[in-house]
Amino acid sequence: MTDSQTNSADGQPSASGADLHLELRGPGLRTGLTNALREAVRTGRLAPGTRLPPSRSLAADLGISRNTVTDAYAELVAEGWLTARQGSGTRVAERTTPGRATAAASRTRPTPHRPLYGMQPGAPDLANFPRAQWLAAARRALTAAPHDAFGYGDALGREELRSALADYLARARGVHADPERIVVCAGFHHGLALLAQVLEERQARAVAVEAYGLDLYRDLLTRAGLHTPPVRVDEHGARTDDLAHLRETGAVLLTPAHQYPTGAALRPDRRVAAVEWARATDGLILEDDYDGEFRYDRQPVGALQGLDPDRVVYCGSVSKSLAPGVRLGWMVLPEELIPRITAAKGHGDYMSSALGQLTLAEFIASGAYDRHVRSMRSRYRRRRDQLVTTLARRAPDVRVAGIAAGLQAVVELPHGTERSVVRAAAREGLAVSGLAEFLHESADTDERSPEQDALVVNYAAPSDSAWAGALDALCRVLP
Repeated sequence: MTDSQTNSADGQPSASGADLHLELRGPGLRTGLTNALREAVRTGRLAPGTRLPPSRSLAADLGISRNTVTDAYAELVAEGWLTARQGSGTRVAERTTPGRATAAASRTRPTPHRPLYGMQPGAPDLANFPRAQWLAAARRALTAAPHDAFGYGDALGREELRSALADYLARARGVHADPERIVVCAGFHHGLALLAQVLEERQARAVAVEAYGLDLYRDLLTRAGLHTPPVRVDEHGARTDDLAHLRETGAVLLTPAHQYPTGAALRPDRRVAAVEWARATDGLILEDDYDGEFRYDRQPVGALQGLDPDRVVYCGSVSKSLAPGVRLGWMVLPEELIPRITAAKGHGDYMSSALGQLTLAEFIASGAYDRHVRSMRSRYRRRRDQLVTTLARRAPDVRVAGIAAGLQAVVELPHGTERSVVRAAAREGLAVSGLAEFLHESADTDERSPEQDALVVNYAAPSDSAWAGALDALCRVLP
């Protein structure tokens, strides 16, 4: 039998309707049962307040007489291990053990230096995850799910989701997407890990990356045995002309719609230059379209993949549009990569949750995804406008850049002040990132990537209750 608990009608944990694992040891059944129950309580396997099975039920489960169980219960009540009340049954007594007291203390002990406000980039507004709509979609998806949805499934992902994504990406992002060229993954990090494995099999030695970006992805590529030469970044995005000077580079990782973290959109001529480089070298462009839905001041910038679907791997996820915890992303692949990627996926994380995929498919097909994105786009635009207006009034000497799209802005600082401002923010209880955190460690700041002092400020993440305090704290630390 297994040791598991359920909750009774009064909210207390209960073992009355669940299996209870007991090993009877000692001279005689009553002594053995008493010792087993005492040990289960002492070690915490039976938590305080847990309601034990009725004597008749436990006797039947153990194949012993009911009197034996009744006597064992009575002895443990007398010792203080159990309590018995009319109408409430027999329960584990409330006790304070050293281990439990220590654990409780550790849970209540405040975390030292925990920031009051978080404005570091990377997270959307988690408080506004569409719980009710997601739950409704999950119910509809589960009701309509075919039996095979509960099997191991296809490494490509559920057909329902791939079809919904193909329609959405073509309509909203200008992606040339056929369901058979879409592979579902657990987010961009998972997709990049699969691509790194395939690139190594293609005998690529390096993947070029933007000089400003996440070290998490650079580290992933490095661990896969790939070099990551930097490509300069300026106000027009990545300097894709740098690619012509790189050797043994099999791919380049770009964020063309909204460079992360500077916010620049890749200029059209540079998009063309990247595609021409890929064609000339048999290379690939890995397009990370991490927040392409959120553009505020003009029409959204379409996906680079539309220029050449056979040279561009388009990657997206719901980590910014919904929440990272959903753990769903996708790759739209050149046809030649599909068998390689599915083979790599089969050796590791074979498939994402089928129920999660079906729920997202229903969420998209019902129009709920579009409605949520439009709602959050309006919300983030208001936040951005409040940030810009407040900084213009309270810190008129700073310039705010990268604000046409996305969830973060770049607040430029006087030269040499970035570190001191980040430290001052920490003292104010504000967690914020300096732009230097994202600079490639190999970038030559004198020649290859213009270094500047700035903060990367996430205006989307703070809750409504924290937003005013976070914005005030930010203004107080700016020079």
